[in-house]
Amino acid sequence: MASKPSIPKGTRDFSPVEVSKRNYIIAIMRTHFENYGYQPIETPSFENSDTLMGKYGEEGDRLIFKILNSGDYTNEIRQNVISSGNISGVFFEVLKPLKIRLSAVRQDDYRLFLHKLINDYYFDEEQKKLLFDYFIDIENELLDFCKVDISLSEGFEKYSHEMIFNRRLYEKFYTIYLDKLGFLNANKVSTLVSEKALRYDLTVPFARYVVQHQSEIEFPFKRYQIQPVWRADRPQKGRFREFYQCDADVVGSTSLWQEVELVQLYDAVFAELGLHGVTIKINNRKILSGIAEVIGASDKLIDFTVALDKLDKIGEDGVKKEMLEKGISEEAIVKVQPLFNFTGTIQEKIDKLSVLLSSSDEGIKGVAELRFICDNVSKLGLQKATLDLDVTLARGLNYYTGAIFEVAAPQGVAMGSIGGGGRYDDLTGIFGLKNISGVGISFGLDRIYLVLEELGLFPETVTTATKVMFLNFGETQSFEVMQTLQKLRAANIKSEMYPDAAKIDKQFKHAERRGIPFVVKEISNGLFTLKNIISGEQVQVDFSTLNTILK
Repeated sequence: MASKPSIPKGTRDFSPVEVSKRNYIIAIMRTHFENYGYQPIETPSFENSDTLMGKYGEEGDRLIFKILNSGDYTNEIRQNVISSGNISGVFFEVLKPLKIRLSAVRQDDYRLFLHKLINDYYFDEEQKKLLFDYFIDIENELLDFCKVDISLSEGFEKYSHEMIFNRRLYEKFYTIYLDKLGFLNANKVSTLVSEKALRYDLTVPFARYVVQHQSEIEFPFKRYQIQPVWRADRPQKGRFREFYQCDADVVGSTSLWQEVELVQLYDAVFAELGLHGVTIKINNRKILSGIAEVIGASDKLIDFTVALDKLDKIGEDGVKKEMLEKGISEEAIVKVQPLFNFTGTIQEKIDKLSVLLSSSDEGIKGVAELRFICDNVSKLGLQKATLDLDVTLARGLNYYTGAIFEVAAPQGVAMGSIGGGGRYDDLTGIFGLKNISGVGISFGLDRIYLVLEELGLFPETVTTATKVMFLNFGETQSFEVMQTLQKLRAANIKSEMYPDAAKIDKQFKHAERRGIPFVVKEISNGLFTLKNIISGEQVQVDFSTLNTILK
């Protein structure tokens, strides 16, 4: 019986209509990326694990999809674990009392034996405790295995050589409980299991690309990249395990004009998509560091900012509670109180921050950077988006060092951020290329799609794949139709012929279901009988007029 087809959670199939709509968004993004001087690159869908691990923080690392090594890697793992230290010797020594335990030897004797055995081998204290707990944990399971699978009453008669018995137990030991042995040689075992991982985002692979190709790159280097990424996240509305990111970054420049330009780029894309009322939120990592400094919580910077970033989700009381739980003092929380009701225009907010952070050098720098960006964006103007200062914004603290951006959908649309980014002063340093500053933004294609769909902002023409379909009247006219199709396609008009000489009614219904707006019913003496399926209007035209109508 055939199994029911399915796809993994957090992934999606896309219909022709959906792909057309996604391509519509991507085409607009690509046009503006290139208008602003960004060049396209692509990187592999998977990277070496050490390229990605440790770059996104503990939570991000947990969401990285790892790829199992190909081939008979389980045998390699087993052999490497065996050869990595004295664990193999411990195993065979433990076999002896396990066999005695089958004869109901006292449990206390067995555990005393374990203590002595483990202490005789050269493990550190942590490994000793883990190893002892491990053997106790699997003691009964191993005993059950011995009794059921190779019982004493049959085992040594059926398998006359004791080595066979040992081998069976030995295989169970290493294959079933291998994950519990990871502490003995975690890095080596991990590498043997998986050396590669699906990319989590486009920024870290881009940093790797810059370092690897630095001799070929002209700095400052402006790149855009539109490719899928993967995260082992819990699927929900607007959050998927496989999704596209659309990034634009500049590396090799510390100029704040890049931040100004990226705000304009966001605005230009959303304006052409017809997505009005978007809010581009901005903050600065130096502002957050300065606030932590003036309230006496510099050593709790990450805890402080992570809690503050949740203000819109858990409210003021929730943020204060989390800060207290993270060891931030009540006195510090009192000092940060003004941030919970930080209102006013951008200029007013910057002025308030200037006073609040007057005793912090880092904070003063952050205020100056924010003032430059916001003042110049204001002077240049935006088409449809709004720029707003959000002092609780704290995304990506693992590598952002300056400006931080996050884009919110128009009010009334229940959706998380539809874009984000920021300045990272030394991201390439993790790969050995120091002091290369960069700044970039990302568009959330999938969420933007959902927002446009909800607001009905996709043009009707986006979903029309074929503009005209020619009916098929059999071999006598098919060649003439094909000649006409050649001319229409040369003029970039999407056109096709129904492949089979089926009943006319069936062919018309096919065009209707496909959403094809025009059908050519007949060709006679160089004239085409063209019917508009939507309006029902029918005309007889020459090729030149047909070409004009279909364009």
